Amino acid sequence: MLTWWSTRVTAWRWQIMAGGLIFMVFAGFWGTGLFSRVVDGGFDDPHSESARAIQQLDDRIGRTDADVILLVTSQARTVDDPSYAADVSRAVAAFPTAGSAGDQVITTRTYWNTKSAAFVTADRHTTYASLTLRDPGHRRSVSAYDSMKSVLAQRGYTAQIGGSAVVNDDISARVKADIGRAETISMPILLILLAVIFGSLVSASLPLLIGGISILGAFTALRVITLFTDVSVFAINIVTIMGLGLAIDYGLFMVGRFREELAAGHDPVEATRRTVQTAGRTVLVSAVTVVVALAGLTLFPQTFLRSMGFGGMSAVLVAAVAAVAVLPAVLVTLGTRVDKFPVRRRRVKATNHPTDGSTNRPGNAADSEGFWFRVAHSVMRRPVLYLAVSAIVLVVLALPFLNVRFGGIDERMLPTSSQARQVSHRLQTEFPSNGSSPIIADVELRASVDSSMGQQALVGYVNAARGLPGATNVTILATRGTTARLDVNYHGESLDPQAKSLVNAIRALPPTPGVAAVLIGGDTAQLLDRLSSVGSILPWMGLLVCLATFVLLFFAFGSILLPLKAILLNILSLGASFGVVTWIFQDGHLSGPLNFTSTGTLEATQPILVLAIVFGLSMDYEVFLLSRVREQYGLTGDNRTAVATGLQRTGGIITSAALLIIVVIAAFSASSITFIKLIGVAMGTSIIIDALLVRMIVVPAAMRLLGDANWWAPRPLRGLYARFGIREEAPEGGSINDPEGHMSTIPIVLDGIDHVRVDSGRRRQ
Repeated sequence: MLTWWSTRVTAWRWQIMAGGLIFMVFAGFWGTGLFSRVVDGGFDDPHSESARAIQQLDDRIGRTDADVILLVTSQARTVDDPSYAADVSRAVAAFPTAGSAGDQVITTRTYWNTKSAAFVTADRHTTYASLTLRDPGHRRSVSAYDSMKSVLAQRGYTAQIGGSAVVNDDISARVKADIGRAETISMPILLILLAVIFGSLVSASLPLLIGGISILGAFTALRVITLFTDVSVFAINIVTIMGLGLAIDYGLFMVGRFREELAAGHDPVEATRRTVQTAGRTVLVSAVTVVVALAGLTLFPQTFLRSMGFGGMSAVLVAAVAAVAVLPAVLVTLGTRVDKFPVRRRRVKATNHPTDGSTNRPGNAADSEGFWFRVAHSVMRRPVLYLAVSAIVLVVLALPFLNVRFGGIDERMLPTSSQARQVSHRLQTEFPSNGSSPIIADVELRASVDSSMGQQALVGYVNAARGLPGATNVTILATRGTTARLDVNYHGESLDPQAKSLVNAIRALPPTPGVAAVLIGGDTAQLLDRLSSVGSILPWMGLLVCLATFVLLFFAFGSILLPLKAILLNILSLGASFGVVTWIFQDGHLSGPLNFTSTGTLEATQPILVLAIVFGLSMDYEVFLLSRVREQYGLTGDNRTAVATGLQRTGGIITSAALLIIVVIAAFSASSITFIKLIGVAMGTSIIIDALLVRMIVVPAAMRLLGDANWWAPRPLRGLYARFGIREEAPEGGSINDPEGHMSTIPIVLDGIDHVRVDSGRRRQ
């Protein structure tokens, strides 16, 4: 297939480039419309008890949530002053309702219309108004609420705006700002690094071209998906990270291989064809590996995780297609001009190219002189020692994860400068009970609330809930027909252990006479349901990803031990990364330098997202390394030489690729939203551990101990691999197999770093 395509891509170069340009223009206009179609939240299972409770209350009673909180303080007046009530009413009336039905306020609750002490501080100088909106998901700028504050400021009050709708609007604005800032920071740095690696501005710009196509293409794919299902606003971040990071890697592999083929004496057309057939295979196998890992996210019912899966898969697939279609068309057109505008003098090592036009070449003298070759031999001289030390390091790093405490997402994900966060904190600390995030009970009675039987049943349930430890107050917030909404207040924050215990106690209440059913919702109940949902599906995700990865690696290398080793090492690497993240974000270490507030927990969905992304990226590096080792083993039959040569020819490319993607991730780690920062730090840590410790030390040591068993498979599976194995197709004009039927290799020498692609050939059967 790649042989056919390598011919077509050179013949259709102009049409492909024109199509790519048209697609980018279309995606730039239509695809970026995704920003106005994404939704907030999406961290909960829509079929959970807490989600059903809120949906049922909305359907039967109407929305009653505190979407907007207007927090007001007067130094001169107390809430007993009639002018205080009048001024707050004027401010609420100034809410920006023009322009959309989504801005309509359907309910306003204050101290004066509820007579609830929960709305007033002890000194009676501070109170708040709670506004329920018809459509809280309708996007507004944070400044849209300033009209209410202006009315109060003119009368001598101090006012702040908070509430769930304001939190979501703030997050949405920060996500967009973070993406712009991250791209502004990372792009110049990436261009400089790529220019240093490649030695010229033209070649350095090509991976960034693929990155742009990938990001815009993924935005377009996600906008199509929004026509059928919700897509989380946070998918925009993952699209940018994955699209830019992997596209740069793929561009690096393809451009590097093309330049090597030119250096070997091939004309641009032949060099492009060989690049597609060799490095193109690496890109496609890599893309499938990453997509398999991300596909596990689509098993979860949470919109957040599914959106991340869809976004990541879209970015990877578009990047791969652009790398094997658009980029080759550009390369064949540029030809030797790919090295135009040099920024430094390139150093190219001799590679002993054959004179017969074949691609056969075992390791040469340059390999044995290389840094990574020497590292590999040092490791393989003492494999047990290196494995033991590495295992100790990984285990020590993973230890904090044993004490992980999973929590949810609240306003503390925002920086301390966020007004919405400040309002939430004041509600929790200055008011007698937590009125902004109560435990919500959807009570279904056997008789109408207006009937004596219904009243008796409702009072009985209220008294039972009020008597539970930790409950400070139970309020009948709204009723209609046989349905009642009760708010159970408590001291502290919604994610505290006391709140969780109270939810469990309410759910465990014995049946109350006259009460048909009770569903419990609210922030605390949502967290408990989220943990339950994630915990029930996570094993299935792990099984799917591991099985699919095992099968893919088997068909790539024909071994059953190498896939098992790869999966095990990935688990160890992930464990170490999770331990570091727990130490930083749960325990609060480095909170000052990283500018975040620790909640004492990790949000439950974040490790799952990191697991999927990092598992795919780690397998990406595994494919690069094992492909070179497999080919050298086929040529020499010497396991130690094959491992050392394979590491020499991939060590540079893996570390370079890791450096580039870390630059992208680091820019997003500066996000003002804590859990986006967490994802960035987790991914960066995982890639550093994987690229430097696992691939460069643990893998060579393990392969040295396994010896020839690395390539063992039962006879039936060897036959299966012989028939269906993923192999390179021989470029015309050259031979993949040497006279003895062994697999060939082509070292990629790129400015002093030996780079290779997955050039696996066929063994003689």
